[in-house]
Amino acid sequence: MLVRDEPDETNGRKRGRLGPGWFAAVMGSGILAVAAATLPRGFPGLGEAATVVWAGTALLLVVLAVSYTGQRALRVHAGDPVLAQFFGAPPMALLTVGAGTLLLGRRLIGERAAVDADWVLWSAGTVLGLATACTVPYLMVTRHRFTPDAAFGGWMLPVVPPLVSAATGALLIPRAPAGQVRLALLLCCYSMLGLGLVAVLLVLAMVYSRLVHHDAPGGAVVPTMWIGVGALDQAVTALGTLATASPSALPAPYARGSGVVALLGGLGIWGFALLWLVLATALTVREIRRGLPFAATWWSFIFPLGACVTGTSALAARTGSQLFVWIAVVLYALLVAAWAVVAWHSLRHAVRQRERARR
Repeated sequence: MLVRDEPDETNGRKRGRLGPGWFAAVMGSGILAVAAATLPRGFPGLGEAATVVWAGTALLLVVLAVSYTGQRALRVHAGDPVLAQFFGAPPMALLTVGAGTLLLGRRLIGERAAVDADWVLWSAGTVLGLATACTVPYLMVTRHRFTPDAAFGGWMLPVVPPLVSAATGALLIPRAPAGQVRLALLLCCYSMLGLGLVAVLLVLAMVYSRLVHHDAPGGAVVPTMWIGVGALDQAVTALGTLATASPSALPAPYARGSGVVALLGGLGIWGFALLWLVLATALTVREIRRGLPFAATWWSFIFPLGACVTGTSALAARTGSQLFVWIAVVLYALLVAAWAVVAWHSLRHAVRQRERARR
């Protein structure tokens, strides 16, 4: 449902073999590296391994971007009510790789080059993400038509990029010129946090309504339920990173207030994310017992788990709680295991597709 990897003879060329959802592989691999850099507890060799993953992810982003644009299938995908939802993946791929460049890439390319590269990637990802957050809902209202049970987790993807922009943009705030430029960047990040969080909550309500009023989702759609977890924990991460950056741009009373909001608001959203995580896990286990087929939607497991790690790490850093430290470590271990499984299946899928294309 996420990508049309096996198009029929009549529309295969127009639709293309590569859907925008495959950029979730960049998101997932990127968050694996970024989460390692933000863990509240370090482990020997983890930083070096994360840097290698970041470098591979950056290369994958280039390959996918060239391949996708070469298909010239953008307009066709925009007209598809399912594929259009996954236009949120490319901007988040740019933002995740950009954050990894700043946190990890500077070991290879130097501080100045890493900062410049992140500015470019963050700016491109933010502009593309805001365009997606506005355009896809407009298409849903004016062109796409949906049945009463059409809502699924993928509907959150178009509106999540502003949340990621807010979380990753906070890393650039201390590096922006002091004064009005730095203040403007901080305020824009907080605005994007509000935009993304409110929009995600609206979509979550629609998805929950679909769950309780219709049959439970099945097949490749089930992993998209995890996107809600990632969206909520991105909000927690954004609150934490913005509160850390606020003292460099806001007067002291407001900077302290941002820290209070990051703690209390972050804890509340984190608790709600935990509830959605339990629901998504239960639905996934239910579908695995029936035989969950591999699809690009499996990458929907990875970025949300990574966001759980970064959100929990932000709370651990702000509270000093060892409970949150160990929760973050355990979640990261689960993230690594899940990433290995999904990456292996994705490689097998890519090899099979290449063999079919040669025939």
